[in-house]
Parts: sequence; C-alpha cells; structure tokens
Amino acid sequence: METSAASPRVIEPGGGDRFPSLSEIWRHRDLVYYLARREVSGRYKQSAIGVFWAVLQPVLLAVVFSVFLSLRANVPSIPGVPYPVFAVSGMVFWLFISNGLALASGSTVANESLISKVYFPRVIIPLTYLFPALVDLAVAFMVVIAAMLIYGVGFHPQIVLVPLVVLVALGVILGAGLWLSALNVRYRDVHQVIPFLILMGLFVSPIIYPLDIVPESLQPLYALNPVTGLLEAYRWTLFGTTDWPVVVVIIPVVASVLLLVTGAAFFQRAERTFADVI
Repeated sequence: METSAASPRVIEPGGGDRFPSLSEIWRHRDLVYYLARREVSGRYKQSAIGVFWAVLQPVLLAVVFSVFLSLRANVPSIPGVPYPVFAVSGMVFWLFISNGLALASGSTVANESLISKVYFPRVIIPLTYLFPALVDLAVAFMVVIAAMLIYGVGFHPQIVLVPLVVLVALGVILGAGLWLSALNVRYRDVHQVIPFLILMGLFVSPIIYPLDIVPESLQPLYALNPVTGLLEAYRWTLFGTTDWPVVVVIIPVVASVLLLVTGAAFFQRAERTFADVI
C-alpha cells in the first residue's frame, strides 16, 4: 500500500492585522527568552572584563567630562549634587538609551538568516534587543549609587520611581527602534545615520550639563526632545533637588505612546516584505 509524503506546512503572517498580535508574541515567549538570553550572553562573549564594560564606559566618560567641563569650563551641576555624581548619573542613563536604540535599530538586519528561514512575529527581534541595554543599566546603576554614597548625596523616597522612568524610556526606545529597524531593512543608510544621531543627542540633551544653563528662549525647543524630559524626571527621582518637572515629563510620555503605536503599525506592515528585501 502506497503512502504519500505529507505536504509541508507553511505558516505565514496574517494579512489583515494592523498591529503585532500580543497573543502571538505570548505564544512565542520561549523564543523571546532564548533570543534575549543569546543577546545578553553574546554581548560580552570572549571579553576580558565582560559585563564590567557597562561600568567602565560611564565612569570613564564622567571622568573626562568632569575634568574638561567642570574643572576647565566651569560647567555647573544642579544644587547640592557634585558634578562627578551629576555626570555619571547622566551618562549611565544616556548610554542605556543610546545603546538600546542602536541595538534595536540594527536588530532585523542582524538576524537576516533567521528572518528568511522561518516565520515568527518579527517584532520579537527588536524587543529582545532591549534586554542587553537593560542589563547594562542595572549593572551601571550600581555606580550611580556608589557615587552618591562616596560624595554624601542623600537618597530621597522618590528614588523608588526610577523603574517607572526606565519604563517610559523603554517605550521611547522600542517605538523609535521599531521604526528604524524596519526602515533599515530597505534603506541601509539608516545604519550610517544612527551613530550620528546618537552623537548629536549627547550634546543637544542635558546629559553633561543641567537644563538650567540653556537660555530660557531655547528651553521649550530643548523640551521637545523626549530625552530631556526623561533626564529631568530621572534626576528628580535620584536627587529630588527641584520640583517635579511635570511639563517636560509629559513630552516623553506622549512620545512613547505615539512612537509605540505608529512604530508597531509601520513594523507590522513592513515585516511582510522582510524575507524578500533583507
């Protein structure tokens, strides 16, 4: 008796969804875990000091800026916070944002072989690339705590809200990362633009200088940058030396929602051609 070979099963994405399916992502949670673990472990594979790069980078940058901006150029800190603490806290948070954005934006192209061979919700890829940035932030934040202890900067109750600020920052990073990672598949110029944007962001965001030294006429323009509101909220949770920056904080909250919604919709539409274009 002859038996016919079973026909191969082809799984394709649905054509009518405007946004990635949360239930489908949940069904692929094992893949999320595997890819996240792969990215976290592979980030410092065969590295001499491993995860301590997350500590070394903000410390060295803070030292450089402390010497040249605080001592040489007399750039002030915020009241009651020594400049080295101010600088290292800002650099830790900025490296989290910039690394997360760089990793997420290049994630789809970096997984070309996986995307072209098997179907799964592609949005999983930029999502899992946020985990290495989160691990780096968790490690580097210990440096901020140590610096506050060394310089005698007091802790305030609102420090428990730091995870909330990080959550809003993740929304901004993931939303922008969805846009950039999808665009990067079709336009490889995006890969060249990201480092330039990150470099520009270092100087047009109040990372190594307080927002107060920016001329008042330019502060509304600065506030349009979501990183400004994130940094102001972050520093308020750490140092509590100013009033809650409610106006500038609204902007990153709104930006995170808009970027997530539009980025998810754009990524969902673009992912149908990933396997052909990539």
